[in-house]
Amino acid sequence: MWDEEDGFYYDLLRLPDGSAQRLKVRSMVGLLPLCATTVVEPWQRELVPQVNAAFMARQRQMPELFKTIHPTGPGHFGVNERGIFAMVTPERLRRILSKMLDENEFLGPYGLRALSKFHEKNPYIFHVGGQEYRVDYLPAESNTGMFGGNSNWRGPVWMPVNALIIRALQNFYLYYGDNFKIECPTGSGKMMNLFDVSKEIANRLTSTFTRDEHGRRPVYGGTEKFQSDPHWRDHVLFYEYFHGDNGAGLGASHQTGWTGLVARTIQIYGLMDAKKALEVGKRAVFMQKKERNV
Repeated sequence: MWDEEDGFYYDLLRLPDGSAQRLKVRSMVGLLPLCATTVVEPWQRELVPQVNAAFMARQRQMPELFKTIHPTGPGHFGVNERGIFAMVTPERLRRILSKMLDENEFLGPYGLRALSKFHEKNPYIFHVGGQEYRVDYLPAESNTGMFGGNSNWRGPVWMPVNALIIRALQNFYLYYGDNFKIECPTGSGKMMNLFDVSKEIANRLTSTFTRDEHGRRPVYGGTEKFQSDPHWRDHVLFYEYFHGDNGAGLGASHQTGWTGLVARTIQIYGLMDAKKALEVGKRAVFMQKKERNV
């Protein structure tokens, strides 16, 4: 699925005759490999040494599989002797992030889009079985009845996948610390560590629900009743997904199951900064669980 020329992962369409065709659509497909990432603290290695031993044994048996994933094990420890299990190599990570953090591609004013804005002017068109298929950037609802008539994965902002990517960036930061910085937004000249990148995405998600300089909440778009009526304007609804360019809520309007994750991001960045995250690492998670159990 990796395209070395473009520096991105794409879907691969396999046809009945055994042939295959790469579908060069810049979508969440290319970002989700980032989520297969976790750090391993030194104390975790001590608690379950057999897990690490089993992984290293598999690596010796199938070395060819480890040429395309992040280096791991002794000799590849990061900040505070943390290990890492990650699907993408450091080089691939940087190339994926350069597209993900481009405001003309995935990085929208209210979070990461499901499809790159690149396809707004450059729709992906391919032909199979004598028919033409087309993928356009659609920041809101679909312009066809395909897939039930909504655009879902073709432009809007989805909270759950944004949350998964935020988590992945935090994991990478625990491993790299300030040794890995990336331009954010791409082309801005502003370099950030991966904790600050994750916070930037979280802040954009949060701004969907807060009032802007004109006193209006992006989540309510042009619905004047919810924007100005004193009985409604402070009752914020958690929509299913959001317009990729203006943040207006779309789909179901009581999607607290996953859009409610925005509350967790507010909490995390209210309690944790980059320095503290690097110092405490995964102990913070276990400490919180222990406190809840007490």
